[in-house]
Order: sequence, then C-alpha cells, then structure tokens
Amino acid sequence: MSSPVDPKDEGKHEADPADQLWNESWYFDFATPDGRLGGYVRVGLYPNLGTTWYWAYLVGDGRPLVAVRDHDVPLPKGSSLELRAEGLWADTVCETPLEHWSVNLESFGVALDDPADAYRGERGQRVGFGLDLEWVEAAPPQMSTGLPRYEAACTVQGEVLVGEERIEVDGFGERDHSWGHRDWWSMPWCWTAGRLDDGTAFHAFKPLIDIPFASGFVAPPGGDVENVEHFNVDTDLGAEGLPTRATMELGDLRLSVTPTGHAPIALEAPDGRVSRFPRSLCRFESVADDRAGWGWTEWCQPPTGDS
Repeated sequence: MSSPVDPKDEGKHEADPADQLWNESWYFDFATPDGRLGGYVRVGLYPNLGTTWYWAYLVGDGRPLVAVRDHDVPLPKGSSLELRAEGLWADTVCETPLEHWSVNLESFGVALDDPADAYRGERGQRVGFGLDLEWVEAAPPQMSTGLPRYEAACTVQGEVLVGEERIEVDGFGERDHSWGHRDWWSMPWCWTAGRLDDGTAFHAFKPLIDIPFASGFVAPPGGDVENVEHFNVDTDLGAEGLPTRATMELGDLRLSVTPTGHAPIALEAPDGRVSRFPRSLCRFESVADDRAGWGWTEWCQPPTGDS
C-alpha cells in the first residue's frame, strides 16, 4: 500500500454501467482510548441499482447495540453525499482532501439488547441517534495493493447523541474509500484496522480463500509506514456465527483479538441470497510485548451452497 493517493479520488467516480454491483463507498469508524465506546458509518452508492446503502452503528460497554441500516436511501445529487430518507438525514463532507472529513447524522435507530437480532429483522426499541464527528488524518492515506481503494488512520473527535444522552468522543479510528465491483455474496473475507497504545496504527485485508493475496499497513508512531503483504487470521465463532476470539499476523505484528461489541448486518443480494456480515469492536493485544489497543474487524460470511 505504497502508491500515493490522488486528492481527486476523495470524490465520486464514474460507475461501470455494465456492472450491476458496481459500488462506491466511504467508511468511517472510531473507538475511544479505553474501548468503552465505538461505532462506524458507511455510505455505499449502488448507482446501477438506483439506491444507497447507509449504515451507522454504535456499541459500548453495558450498552445495547444501536443500529441504523437503510438500503433504500435515494442516491445523493451531484457531487454531494447528503442523504435524506424517512427518519434519516446524513451528510458526509470532505473538508480538506486527504486530511479532514466530517460525518453528520440525525436519525432514528433501533436499540438491540442481543446483537444477533440484527439478523432477525432488527426489531427493537426506537431511539434517536445522532453524530457530529470529525475524522482527521493521523498518517498519510495508503492506497491498497491492486485495488481501487485507500485507507487512512485518523483521530476522531466530536459528539454522539443517543436519545437524551450526549457523549463526547476524543479517540481514533480508520476511514476508507473504495469504488468498483462489490459482491458481498461470492467469497468470505476479513478486514481489520486499529491502533495500539504506543500509537502504532495498522490495517489489513484478505479474502479467506486459497489465493496468495493480502493488503495492509503498519504505521509506527513517527516512523515509516510498512506495507503488509502477509496477513493470516484464525477465528473462533460462537452462536449465530459471531466471532469470540481471533489471532492475527500482519507481517511481523502478531495480535490476539477479543471482540467486545458486535454490530452485525444481514446483506440481501438482488437475487435473494443473504450474507451475514459480523463487524466487531475488538481489543487487540500484541503477542510479542505488552502493547494493546482497540479497533474494528469484519468477517464476510457468504451463503454456502446449501443455503
């Protein structure tokens, strides 16, 4: 992930009209330094399907999962990413290319005591959910190897609103931007990003199939960004396929991973196939030393041939 990112790539790209599943997405996550709160937002445009997928999720110690998932949001107009739908207003703005983005949300979500209820119709208590957050780059954005995609480690500040509660956020996170064919139903994969308490940021992605491909980086504080071309992950799954623990190797960085808050999504294809997509706030602990930290990991679980 060493090629430079063009500032023009922060905006929208022209879709391939022949590819029904051509997708462009902007993704943002965060965690507090103590790991007691975390969340993520994804704006996903499917212009050839005439729709936007919008996700916003919040997890926290002793808190129910708060979920906003709408796959029927009208496409934004022009170069804007402002979205409006019933019970939802969102605006995602590039304030300074490759440096600063703002994420704003006013919506109603559902509170789920059991995160696996996200796989069963997302029936829960209706709750107001708002975001006023800023992502500022903490390291230069890194272009993914062989993919139209880049990632950036960030600091994250602002406010989260849940019902009558107002929560100040001063933490860190990841953002990424990708465009091209996106098929959630064809193969499994793992994506991860986080930061250790010495300031080391890391990211890796790998299809969980028998091909020699991985992409990512390790960014030590004040040092050069190291490319990751070797990423191994071994995951234990519990009820409903939600991960309970994992081990990861990102180049020379070996991590023990403990999911602490789940924010899963059921993804339905145009032909009716359904993938399960657990995303989890995770505690990361270095195997080699006493460093530890927090971040997010996702596991794409496509339908099997019998499903």
